[in-house]
Amino acid sequence: DALVSHPSVAEAAVAGKPDPVKGESIVAFVTLRKVANPSNHLSEELKQHVRRMIGPIATPESIYFARLLPKTRSGKIMRRVIKAVAAGGSIGDLSTLEDGASVEEVRQAIEALQTAEKTTQ
Repeated sequence: DALVSHPSVAEAAVAGKPDPVKGESIVAFVTLRKVANPSNHLSEELKQHVRRMIGPIATPESIYFARLLPKTRSGKIMRRVIKAVAAGGSIGDLSTLEDGASVEEVRQAIEALQTAEKTTQ
């Protein structure tokens, strides 16, 4: 709810991702409203928004921007699919998935951020 309360965010899903130090870290997948564009600045702004709304413990380590999120045919975000993709695990049954391209969209969002992080190091 904290991410979706930001004026640039249309939809959001949060998942845990394995972390060698913490055990699990928070990652967020965000679909933006048409007036917003993905950027490092917006990513930091969203992290700070969550920090203000909920607190430091809920601040995502990473924000991934995706054009669409995996949903069931009834419109519910499939968080287990997002978590599996983020963790690099098996996705499992996708028989209720509304749009198969959404899984690839999540993968591409992860790859785009990883590529951007490598170029800034």
